[in-house]
Amino acid sequence: MSAPAASAASPSAVEATLALLRSANGAARPAVEEGYIDLLGERNALGSHPGQQMMSSRALPLVYERLWRPLGARVLMGAVGPGTAGEHSMALEMLDISPGDRVLDVGCGPGNFTRDFAKAAGDGLAVGVDASETMLTAAVREGGGENLAYVRADAADLPFGDASFDAVCCFAALYLIDAPIRALDEIVRVLAPGGRVALLASCNRGPLPAGVLGTLTRGLAGVRIFGREELTRALADRGLAGVDQRVAGLGQFVWAHRPA
Repeated sequence: MSAPAASAASPSAVEATLALLRSANGAARPAVEEGYIDLLGERNALGSHPGQQMMSSRALPLVYERLWRPLGARVLMGAVGPGTAGEHSMALEMLDISPGDRVLDVGCGPGNFTRDFAKAAGDGLAVGVDASETMLTAAVREGGGENLAYVRADAADLPFGDASFDAVCCFAALYLIDAPIRALDEIVRVLAPGGRVALLASCNRGPLPAGVLGTLTRGLAGVRIFGREELTRALADRGLAGVDQRVAGLGQFVWAHRPA
């Protein structure tokens, strides 16, 4: 049996998203044949390690939201950490989305958080970005509203203009990106004055320094382990204010805002 066809993307959301692209990316109108805007074409921006390449699997999107993601949360944050419902609530609280806001979900996977952001944004816009074709195909198939669009792009080279979004989320993706600090630079760049950012990433809690442990996990699976103060310091160094953090097991939630 063939897979269900991708849903048609909302023309209004696609047009609103195209209008946010930097001129270099907007020179030639990209195709939206699979229901998402593809700015990578044949380029693989996932990375070469097993954990990164797994994101391109055709099977993973089928079990991601109900099995893979909840299991990953338990491994990362332990039995007492927030479940996926708790993560959704925390993301919405940290991002403080209002109707009319433009929201970017970096490393959106099959859109499980992006759809929540679209509901909260009302007559605004929610855009999910991922490098995986299979994840985005699954996201489009799930639908989610007239204010929702998806883009296939590199998180370390976001295709949007400066200060394009009122809120930017990157949950459970930063540690799989080949150049996570460059991706963080991009997240801050596209954040508008007064905008909010929310991250969920790994956090070193063991006796080994994060650099040593990270070298091992990076080589084996492509997963980076961040030091406990690495992300909070990075956001503060980039001019964000109100930087805060909650550590849960081997995970950390970090949030901040750009001064108005």
